[in-house]
Amino acid sequence: MTNPTEIIPGVVFFSYYSAARKEKVCFLEHNTLVMQISGRFTMTTANQSISMERGEMLLIQKNQLGELTKTPLDGEAYQTIVISLKEDVLRKIALEEQIEVNGKYTGQPNVLIPANDFLRAFFQSVLPYVHHPNEQLTNTMGMLKVKEAVQLLLHAKPELKALLFDFSEPYKMNLEKFMISNFHYNIPVEKFARLTGRSLAGFKRDFQKIFGMAPRQWLQEKRLSEARHLIEKKNKKPSAIYLDLGFESLSHFSHSFKKKFGKAPTEWLLQ
Repeated sequence: MTNPTEIIPGVVFFSYYSAARKEKVCFLEHNTLVMQISGRFTMTTANQSISMERGEMLLIQKNQLGELTKTPLDGEAYQTIVISLKEDVLRKIALEEQIEVNGKYTGQPNVLIPANDFLRAFFQSVLPYVHHPNEQLTNTMGMLKVKEAVQLLLHAKPELKALLFDFSEPYKMNLEKFMISNFHYNIPVEKFARLTGRSLAGFKRDFQKIFGMAPRQWLQEKRLSEARHLIEKKNKKPSAIYLDLGFESLSHFSHSFKKKFGKAPTEWLLQ
């Protein structure tokens, strides 16, 4: 999530937008708890789409790629409070509370948390920090807030213990399936490697075996082929698809498309 106001350094953030905002590429590195104050929050990943509105809460599992859409509703601005549940903090909590996890978490990676009085009161207790952002708050305060949030999450849904306290490295997932589902995200190859549970060298080696070319070359080819399909078969305008396909600018997309297919995408559309 980009450009939030940092309330407690590295831990608690506040987002406020008066107009709809779409963030195409979001690398969700840490477990994250989101409380919707107003407006609608929508998150779409390769395998799940989930929305929430005023008063709802969402726990997002770490190491995901997603698209976020933040929409004001009923004349009110969009507002959320976001708590980053970083691994080093969760490790400390696990040690202090002697928390042990047996088995892997097998539920959905993004979980709507049932509303209850305890969690509502917790988020209300964070609001004074939002309203007084110039107050100097210590790291100790941030740690206490994270501990409280974790305990309340486990009270609401005990099965989330396996999600929160999984400190294993990302397992080596099916690279072909993952890349075909996520090729449109404009992120560095290094992050694709991490998300598939590989070192950069291992990722490039496995990628070459599966696709017969280097990752950057394949990503370019795949995105351009998808663009041609959308223009030719779905009558999509180039300006409407280039960002969703991972291109940084319309000019870069048009140049690459013409180099690949011999005509600019606008010319292809008029065929």
